[in-house]
Amino acid sequence: MTQAFDLQDPLYKMMGLARIVEMNPEGRATLEYHAREEMCHSGGVVQGGFISGWIDAAMAHAAIARNGPDITPMSLELKVSFFAPARPGLVIAEGWVERHGKRTSFYEGHLKSPDGTVLAKATSTILLADRARVEDASKKARS
Repeated sequence: MTQAFDLQDPLYKMMGLARIVEMNPEGRATLEYHAREEMCHSGGVVQGGFISGWIDAAMAHAAIARNGPDITPMSLELKVSFFAPARPGLVIAEGWVERHGKRTSFYEGHLKSPDGTVLAKATSTILLADRARVEDASKKARS
């Protein structure tokens, strides 16, 4: 699936997105991130919120690849298990659909180092929300 994403988007920049490697219509996505020093706590270990966010974003991109740009994936539940520390440098987040439903789907994902070491794994229950309704509600909330 070819879809335009603005890599200069403030959220993408803050999260350190380097590139979107793949968005497969079967429900897979691969994203690369640059973990920066300012994302770390003691001992140069990336803070878990960034790791969770990277995997969550990969699963969301997989949902968009599977369902199209008219949906907004909303995490209803997110569980992350950490296996090894992520350090500054390149990391790879992958997400894929495990079970697809009409409004609710189940996704899995992981974060790997460039050598293939799995640093963390996640599962998510995702609501496939209508994008126009989400954006309309957001506009109303800001006014």
